[in-house]
Amino acid sequence: MSYVVTLSGSPAARSRSTHLLGLAETALRVHGAAVRRIDARELPAVALMHADFGDAAVRRAVELVEHAQAVIIATPLYKASYSGLLKSFLDMLPQRALAHKPVLPFATGGSLAHLLALDYALKPVLASLGARHVLENVFATERDMPVVDGTYAVTDAIADRLAEAIESLVRALDDAAALRSLRDGRRMSNERPTREADLFVR
Repeated sequence: MSYVVTLSGSPAARSRSTHLLGLAETALRVHGAAVRRIDARELPAVALMHADFGDAAVRRAVELVEHAQAVIIATPLYKASYSGLLKSFLDMLPQRALAHKPVLPFATGGSLAHLLALDYALKPVLASLGARHVLENVFATERDMPVVDGTYAVTDAIADRLAEAIESLVRALDDAAALRSLRDGRRMSNERPTREADLFVR
């Protein structure tokens, strides 16, 4: 079973970016993945502000990311940048925390003018954390996610983008699992003759 961590960088409990994250989590569970969410806003603010690596809640969140096989990061975009709350948490991750993991970014903003913030602000930080397989992002504006009957709705275009993104992530996880299986098979094949020779000598 694949293990995916979703990370919400929204300072609000209810937001468009966290709504996208919830839709993604539901889709991943349909595919049989185990999903754990980290809400950065629920982590101790003082620990984040002062980079307190000894805080138990922060340490648990960091360990979730380190042990995940894939990570989805969702953030609102403000003034052409991702949230400061998300930045505070990312700054506490070890330098190679995202190495060998597919990473899928989600973002929401007032208009398409904010879209470049993903390429110029967020992706360099992900790369600095070892991410080499960053999947194509899902970006939605307020028009793409109107409020209908008190909850967020998504346009067909965003629903399609989200479905494609999840399919890409699932394929990436399957490819990684196949590669691990191949490596394990080769390792066992290389070890077996040695053990058999040892038994023969005895």
